[in-house]
Amino acid sequence: MNRRSFLQSLSATALTAATGSLPAFASLPKMKITRVRAYLPPNPNPLFNQSDVVVTIETDAGITGIGEGGSKDTLSQSAGRLIGRDPQYIEQLWQDMNRAFFYPAGREKTDAIGALDLALWDIKGKVLKLPVHEILGGMVRKHVECYNTAGIIPGITSSTPIKERARLTVDAGYRAFRFGAADAPANTTFNTRERINKVREECEQVREGVGPNGDWCIDFHQRFDLADAIRGCNLIEEYNPLFVEDPVRAEAFLQDLPILRGKVNVPLAAGEEWGNRWDFNSLVENHSIDYVRATLPNVGGITEMMKIAALCETHFIGIVPHFTGPIATAALVNCLGTYPGPVLMEYNYQGRTLPHLPVCLDFKDGKLYANERPGLGVELDYKQLTKIAEITEPVTARAQTYFRPDGSITNW
Repeated sequence: MNRRSFLQSLSATALTAATGSLPAFASLPKMKITRVRAYLPPNPNPLFNQSDVVVTIETDAGITGIGEGGSKDTLSQSAGRLIGRDPQYIEQLWQDMNRAFFYPAGREKTDAIGALDLALWDIKGKVLKLPVHEILGGMVRKHVECYNTAGIIPGITSSTPIKERARLTVDAGYRAFRFGAADAPANTTFNTRERINKVREECEQVREGVGPNGDWCIDFHQRFDLADAIRGCNLIEEYNPLFVEDPVRAEAFLQDLPILRGKVNVPLAAGEEWGNRWDFNSLVENHSIDYVRATLPNVGGITEMMKIAALCETHFIGIVPHFTGPIATAALVNCLGTYPGPVLMEYNYQGRTLPHLPVCLDFKDGKLYANERPGLGVELDYKQLTKIAEITEPVTARAQTYFRPDGSITNW
């Protein structure tokens, strides 16, 4: 036996002794997407639950992925790019859906791409028999803390004073109480200068309700122009909010938020209506905000959310996703549970089980917990759903993609 053969034999013996017999590498099974369906759940609320539409991606391997979001038209167009393709190449499919049509993906289309992306990740987890958070690197926290908007918990009604709602919310285990700035009936006169004084009064009451160590946050709902936003933020600074959300119009974020940042001392949060990472890039890099309100499926799904999370981690920015729907919330627990920076999620279901989702969220004492169920960990009751779309034929892209010699993707 020569020296090389001896060393190879010695290495193999040592490796076997250390690990036992090594299993042969098992490749992922090949499969194709055969059908995409969209459903409406019972009692949809398109205003406050923007992810109402339930999406399923079926495969010839008998594995079905579940997602949430989009609309009939945007889903039909984007889903057509998936038919006949392997669902396990998630990044490749995301790039195709995002680039496949003449105009760049706007926020409505990004929402649909996000819904389909959730279902693709659900398939990936089911194939591997792992929860999505394990595929993404594993949880860095035991649970994800939650805030509650307006005190939507048992025992509270619309007539309960705001101070009492705030107290009961933190007593129930929620990290923070959130409320809207001087809410008023729709289509009525809203004098912003007068309303700012009302905001100050409410913030004083909320601070008393949560106590000196409790957290609260307020949503300005883009109701104020820059001057009134500056005045409002400065008036409530003494009550130490966790953050002020959407202080100015989203259309003016890039120009107004940097100015506001330099004139107020309260933490700022923004971005629930925005799309992908390019929307957030400038605000995050320049520290114009302290918390990104990016959420699922709006930004384009888990694939895009993890890229936004990497951007936020680089610049030490927290992520406080806006509430959308229950399946999207389950997906958020899976992906943001792996994020090492600050995370706070919205939860308003009062711990109840939804009719079309007998298995979905693991919530207790104001916190959302990850689970070990494969994929996103959700199960559907199809009897509770109404089918609104079915896609079985591929859609030809109006704008093809090109591939460079190194395999990278570029537009046509």
